[in-house]
Amino acid sequence: MNVRIVIDSTADMNDELRERFTVVPLSIYFGTEAYIDGVTISHKEFYEKLIESDALPSTSQATPVAFEKVFREAAEAGEAVVAITISSKLSGTYQSAAIAAADFENVYVVDSKSVTIGAGILAKLALELADSGMEAKDIADRLCAERENIRIIALLDTLEYLKRGGRISKTVAFAGGLLSIKPVISVIDGEIEVLGKARGSKQGNNLLVTEIEKAGGVDFSRPVMLGYTGLSDILLQKYIADSQALWQSGVDELPIAAIGSVVGTHAGPGAIAAAFFKN
Repeated sequence: MNVRIVIDSTADMNDELRERFTVVPLSIYFGTEAYIDGVTISHKEFYEKLIESDALPSTSQATPVAFEKVFREAAEAGEAVVAITISSKLSGTYQSAAIAAADFENVYVVDSKSVTIGAGILAKLALELADSGMEAKDIADRLCAERENIRIIALLDTLEYLKRGGRISKTVAFAGGLLSIKPVISVIDGEIEVLGKARGSKQGNNLLVTEIEKAGGVDFSRPVMLGYTGLSDILLQKYIADSQALWQSGVDELPIAAIGSVVGTHAGPGAIAAAFFKN
């Protein structure tokens, strides 16, 4: 039985890879204006609005009805499904997919316990397993084991958007801005945690490299992905140049993705991130 890999729109990757998945979108709200993530608003349009807006946008989970439609299409095509969602601790999207899956056979829902490019590399691994001929249940079981080895580490360029979202105080954000403090964050057991803080971009890039090494290094036999928020990848390219020794022996070309609305809302523009399976 052919296996269809379904993801929600928070799983970030390049457009060429995304075309191989069925995508269930979340919704984004700027005040009373509603948009369908990746359908009626692009990454570029999202960040233009984010930069211009005084208030943070909000996001809404994908609905059971949206997943049900996709699962029914797969069933009618004689396909099994593996659906991979954003961490259940960050969104109700996993629960929506699980509710919809209850009405179908051969539909398996996997909580990525990650977000953005972290979910993206798990989805890419699922695609590789499906291409190898593995059955849907076996793929889901393998993903549940492999997700424990995923590390996603990010360096934020500003504390402004964490302040706007109420994650830190205005005083901390102001002091951090004066000192050019750049936090390094990760997703650990499905939740976002601060690993450390750096002063300036160069120290931040060095801390990002250190945290990757502390995680055990990169397993280049499995998917790896770098990402950035905002309208330009210039800070990511600087990081790649600064950390060349970390990557040059493992891959000929580093896959790069624009990071979408869910993470972008709180990280703000100028963040960079690496997602990989640890050794």
